[in-house]
Amino acid sequence: MDVSRAHARVRARRLLLPLAAGACAAALVGACSAPGDASGDAPAPERLARAAAPLAANGLQDDYRAVIKDVLPSVVQIDASDSLGSGVVYDSKGHVVTNAHVVGREKSFKVTAATGGQPVTARLVASYPEQDLAVIRLSTVPQGLKAARFGDSSTVDMGQIVLAMGSPLGLSGSVTQGIVSATGRTVSEGQAGGGTGATIANMIQTSAAINPGNSGGALVNLDSEVIGIPTLAASDPELGGGAAPGIGFAIPASTVRTIADQIIKDGRVTDSGRAALNITGRTVLSDDYEPAGVAVVEAPANGAAGRAGLKPGDVITRLGDDEITTITSLAEALASRKPGEKVTATYVRGTETKKTEVTLGET
Repeated sequence: MDVSRAHARVRARRLLLPLAAGACAAALVGACSAPGDASGDAPAPERLARAAAPLAANGLQDDYRAVIKDVLPSVVQIDASDSLGSGVVYDSKGHVVTNAHVVGREKSFKVTAATGGQPVTARLVASYPEQDLAVIRLSTVPQGLKAARFGDSSTVDMGQIVLAMGSPLGLSGSVTQGIVSATGRTVSEGQAGGGTGATIANMIQTSAAINPGNSGGALVNLDSEVIGIPTLAASDPELGGGAAPGIGFAIPASTVRTIADQIIKDGRVTDSGRAALNITGRTVLSDDYEPAGVAVVEAPANGAAGRAGLKPGDVITRLGDDEITTITSLAEALASRKPGEKVTATYVRGTETKKTEVTLGET
């Protein structure tokens, strides 16, 4: 499974004709009653009322409306010169958290509230591509815009109902619905098309639709709390690299708060909490052209790998119990560990396989 960034510059007008045509087709199908369907004999308004009754009866419809009314004023659309994404208002001072791949290398942006209004300018505070997060600050805070409430992502569980809010394909203020499909996912983002190449641990997997433009928006529970920042959508090679329906990923709120608080306070990330070997490496291939490990290109003497005796030319094949075949697999193995943790690295030097204990450093 490949993972692609959930942002792109796509204007809404490109969608309107196909969607309108699809809506007409759906309406035509819905107007036909199946043989033996007694509800087909009832007037259209009565059939619609019957269809809506189960949803209204269990209160979900009212819950959805309440959450949308509460949270949407905390969601914004971020327009950069070559990308379009979403953001979440972090505090009353106008700080907005979003994805690093949304802001790219730009410093200035146009920001519009999801609920409408005139765009305002914003400037970059700092970006942290290693976790695909960034903070920008609005020049003025438009009336009606408010800071979101961030929940405890450690309590998020499979099956929990969630809503994703943002600007998919430039359609500002859009909301999709789904469940938490899994937690604790480690996902690597590709660098193609401007991606950061980040490997992010503990991500929330959701069935709520995550489309281009949703990046940096809000994944929300039914208590109106932001539990994650939608960031990635899975792509299916069998669909020509198109999005795999119902498989999206969000950075958990706990990670967002940790990174955003440091950026706002210090203008940069001072304590990432991300383990590192402190090497420059590259994937090497075996004689049959299969990925066979990570070759050390540089290993500074004061870095974790250097202190453990690893040298340029060594090929790392295992970290603890994790097999290392590529740079990505090494990043994923490190994502689940913490700085200061001790782990055994297996590597090949020349024709000899060796092991060494490494005290992990920090990115």
